[in-house]
Amino acid sequence: MQIAIVTFDGFNELDSFIAAGILGRMKDKGWRAWITCPDEEAVSMNGVAIRRQRPLEFVEEADAVLIGSGVRTREVAADPALLARLRLDPERQLVGAQCSGTLLLAKLGLVGDLPACTDLTTKPWVEEAGVRVIDAPFVAHGNVATAGGCLASQYLATWLILRGASRQDAEAAIHYVAPVGEKQLFVERALAAVSPYVALAGEREAAPAR
Repeated sequence: MQIAIVTFDGFNELDSFIAAGILGRMKDKGWRAWITCPDEEAVSMNGVAIRRQRPLEFVEEADAVLIGSGVRTREVAADPALLARLRLDPERQLVGAQCSGTLLLAKLGLVGDLPACTDLTTKPWVEEAGVRVIDAPFVAHGNVATAGGCLASQYLATWLILRGASRQDAEAAIHYVAPVGEKQLFVERALAAVSPYVALAGEREAAPAR
């Protein structure tokens, strides 16, 4: 699975790097997570400068796309030309967004009137875009997922692994990054947050045509 971790200037390091680190545990399965940016370089909200691994257009060919948050997301949301470069297709891709990244999914019309998750700062902006925000760390509707809170990036990564690989793979990835002495607790919490939505997605795929 090829994964685009969309990272804009002013990005939150926790969103992009935690997801990339967890998903990197799947390398032996042929998975690759790529930091994907509109420009050659992006500078985080705390001044960390990085070079992109893939251009923004990579989102079109990726199997999955995760959109992180940042202090300049509202500028991105107000830039039609930049939004037009986010050509996402939930019919064939798994698409996730975290915190203010949910605002971009709302602007792209990929959330609609379904409930979504975001952080407390972004909540009023997402609601202004016509999306109902729920008080939860993670929710998924089919192939689109949203998460709220920086450390909820672990839930997006868990969701991708459950959807694209197996429960055993998800458990192993979270177990590796979890704190010593709390590993099973972290694994159980991640699976409890995400598993119900993976089960629902499976039921929809198995439902007979009407």
